[in-house]
Amino acid sequence: MSHNNKWKNSLTGRDKTIKVKSAKGRKNSSTRWLQRQLNDPYVQEANKRGFRSRAAFKLIELDDRFTFLKPGMKVVDLGCAPGGWTQVAAERIEAEKNPNGHVIGIDLQEVEDIPGATILQGDFMEDEAPDRLKEVLGGSADIVLSDMAAAASGHTQTDHMRIIGLVEIAILFAEEVLKPGGWFVAKVLQGGAEGELLQTMKRNFKSVRHAKPPASRKDSAEMYVVASGFRGKNKYTQE
Repeated sequence: MSHNNKWKNSLTGRDKTIKVKSAKGRKNSSTRWLQRQLNDPYVQEANKRGFRSRAAFKLIELDDRFTFLKPGMKVVDLGCAPGGWTQVAAERIEAEKNPNGHVIGIDLQEVEDIPGATILQGDFMEDEAPDRLKEVLGGSADIVLSDMAAAASGHTQTDHMRIIGLVEIAILFAEEVLKPGGWFVAKVLQGGAEGELLQTMKRNFKSVRHAKPPASRKDSAEMYVVASGFRGKNKYTQE
């Protein structure tokens, strides 16, 4: 049995539920969030394995299904804070022992160092960002990851438009740094990438699929788009 199957099986166990009492000055919503965190098996497993967020398992499950992270790849993780996806990427491409493997995480926030990865604090939307990243990578990227999400407004349509906006920006960035045949994996919301965005992706990638990994909470509208076979139709792409 693989290590991943062992932890997946352990998630099915039902431990005694931890109940959180309301406290003076704490909102009911905060109490509910705390109780959910304390009883979330993915949170518990993330703590055991040293992952910085439960979101790490979303990338693990997506990669188990689509196998886009391979030893020696060059990876860019956009909006990487707090670093869960960067940790998984560095582990799966064997960045610490494979001289060709390299992971770059970039975020506006400061992120603590991650073994096998280079963390850049800054805005990937700046004009010089693509060239800067390719210089650090030593060439074009094999895959661009994005688990970014805009702050929730509580209005479904508004939230959907905001996250689609982030995906559009991430795609534009990916087109400048990906090598031909590269991958793009990003968070979207229920319904996935639609309309003009979906058509753009289908023009630029050979395959565009949607998936909801088990680690995504059932009551969450999030999904992921997994695009492969970048066609390389841009002046920035390097072999």
